[in-house]
Amino acid sequence: MSSKYDLITILGPTASGKTQLATHVAKMVDGEIISGDSRQVYRGMNLGTGKDLADYTIDNINTPYHLIDIADAGSKYNVYEFQKDFFRVYGDIKARGKQSILCGGSGLYIESVIKEYRLIAVPDNLELRNSFKEKSDEELIKWLASFKNLHNQTDTTNRKRLERAIEIEEYYSNNDVDTTPLPKINNVIFGVRYSRNNERNRISCRLKQRLKEGMVDEVKALLESGVKAEDLIYYGLEYKFITQHILGLITWDEMFTQLNNAIAQFAKRQMTWFRRMERNGIDIKWIQGNLPIADKVGIVLDIVK
Repeated sequence: MSSKYDLITILGPTASGKTQLATHVAKMVDGEIISGDSRQVYRGMNLGTGKDLADYTIDNINTPYHLIDIADAGSKYNVYEFQKDFFRVYGDIKARGKQSILCGGSGLYIESVIKEYRLIAVPDNLELRNSFKEKSDEELIKWLASFKNLHNQTDTTNRKRLERAIEIEEYYSNNDVDTTPLPKINNVIFGVRYSRNNERNRISCRLKQRLKEGMVDEVKALLESGVKAEDLIYYGLEYKFITQHILGLITWDEMFTQLNNAIAQFAKRQMTWFRRMERNGIDIKWIQGNLPIADKVGIVLDIVK
């Protein structure tokens, strides 16, 4: 079955089952999946990032996937690198006559592609970074908001990302850069969501399952391989709280409770981002997560075929 779209995007908050849906759709449209997740790029970070690699196999047939396990744990992959890698992979899939399916929950990464942001490699500015040390988060947020035309949105709840966003905007303000939009992609976007209570239950169940499957051992192995604790904490969520537990800073129960709450808050922020995308004119066709997988696939196919 062929699609009338160059790109099918399937997004949703964490634990929404978007990967499963994307894989079933890929099977029907001869597609390949491009991950739109900011942490699944890292090798060795599997359970904590929710790669769910088994979901890419249906009836013993593997669906090709891309932009997973392409960077070393401890490195700082970013949206600029993602956009560059996306268009490289997208071009290759299209040249082979296959259907590209972008699947993920990182709103900034997804938006950088579908809104054709022209991103550049902004160098580090150590002098500017030193000036951040004396400023509060609130002062930095006001600083970021002072720029007339923000080139990208960012998560202002993360100090390092907030500082990097200002660094980028200062560079744009003081340098002549090419901001010509990238070529448009004929894209259709689907979103998978559950009610707040169902979402919270799914998050708790998945967290318990991944802990049973050895998520703490995964983090220990990363630390033993030489990845710095501060780098794992930088990645947030599972890696932050499990690392703090391994270091003896919090108990097991504190780790679980704080992590469970943090993931739920993260899912809420993801939905806030998606709603902002809608307010800015991006059409997201929402699908109820509790529908049978066949019904969800049918909704997608009815629109894309």
